[in-house]
Amino acid sequence: MKIFNTLSRKIEKFEPISPPSVGIYTCGPTVYSRAHIGNLRTFISTDILKRTLNFLGYEVNHVMNITDVDDKIIKESKGEKNKQKEITQKYEKLFFDDLKELNIEIPEKTPRATENIEKMVEMIKKMLESGYAYKTEDGIYFSIQKSKNYGQLAGLKNISGVKSTVKNDKYEKDSQQDFALWKFYNKEDNEIYWDTYIGKGRPGWHIECSAMSTKCLGESFDIHTGGTDLIFPHHTNEIAQSEAVSGKHFVKYWVHGGFLNIKENTSAEAEKMSKSIGNVITLDTLKEKNINPLSYRYLTLTSHYRSEMNFSWEALIGAQSALEKLFNFYNEFGKNIGKVDKKYVSEFKKLLENDLAIPEIIALTWKLIKDDSVSDADKKATLLEFDKVFGLGLSELKKEEIPREIIVLAEAREIARKNKEWEKADEIRKKIEILGYELKDSKDGFNILKK
Repeated sequence: MKIFNTLSRKIEKFEPISPPSVGIYTCGPTVYSRAHIGNLRTFISTDILKRTLNFLGYEVNHVMNITDVDDKIIKESKGEKNKQKEITQKYEKLFFDDLKELNIEIPEKTPRATENIEKMVEMIKKMLESGYAYKTEDGIYFSIQKSKNYGQLAGLKNISGVKSTVKNDKYEKDSQQDFALWKFYNKEDNEIYWDTYIGKGRPGWHIECSAMSTKCLGESFDIHTGGTDLIFPHHTNEIAQSEAVSGKHFVKYWVHGGFLNIKENTSAEAEKMSKSIGNVITLDTLKEKNINPLSYRYLTLTSHYRSEMNFSWEALIGAQSALEKLFNFYNEFGKNIGKVDKKYVSEFKKLLENDLAIPEIIALTWKLIKDDSVSDADKKATLLEFDKVFGLGLSELKKEEIPREIIVLAEAREIARKNKEWEKADEIRKKIEILGYELKDSKDGFNILKK
């Protein structure tokens, strides 16, 4: 298998540290508000990667954190512990509900930041002792000049002369400044703080992920995933502080998903979906428009995970139509499940191993569906094999119960056809269609489908 590594900016052969085991860490949600579909695209991409690795025979240990303390959460809760807990529990539940709706497999571990403060303090203490970190009046900061190859992941150059510090968790691209590891208590924090031997306060965002990833996966692990917006400063700072503590190479492969841009219509100009801009769409928005969340999952499969993807309602409706056709074809192929077609699965595997070429596999899927040389039963078996990676839930599809009235009409039409009463057969077909169903004729008779 080959995968694009952000660190080298090359497609590399995937060679895990301790095969067949693969450790993956994903930056999870900050649970102060609802995740939007741009956020969720990243989690779908990681799910596809995980399913691919499992399909290829690897044993995946997937960790995804929950950020339940940071600047935004404190601001939202006004620093009240009970309010903080209420907010974070609410949005954590909604996030996992979204994952379920999108058929995203829940990671093996989902640690919360507030449950791992001790590990963060331990790491910060080591950085203070080794000189990578220093104290100021308002917190403990990481000295990026002490870090070997700081900014390599983001392609940053020339960090000499950096003296300013930044307390906020996020800052502008190329703003190369020392960053906060620990924020000493101030009145805005109210009840949100921890009394520790490095001081009374709370962690910075970047140290949270370093602590949880290394605690769960070790000081060096295989894959770290996230959106491209996290490359700098978050992932850049994760590398610096983690390697300062361990002296070891932190992550072997960095896998980043592209932005989701929104277009109100086909002629509109695309812009990044962002909470700060206020142009977000949630899964609830989709459901209010009677769109199956799995249609959005299907839509994401039609763009390569590294590319920017333009979202429009027209595109989503098109994806829903395509998904419904896929489900209908699957049901049309009957109850029998035959043998997996080796030729198609071989091509499927080849495309998967080429940096997850899922859009090409979608095209391959429709080629399979239309291939008359493959039996319906074998098509069904092969589609089930593909869906181990797609995650569209084909194995859970249930053929809808057809009303007795529709069955009687369909049988009457079949008799009319056999008697060559074509006009009568057409009239019955039209009546069936008015009632919301359609007939698909086959060599074995007919299938009734919900329109």
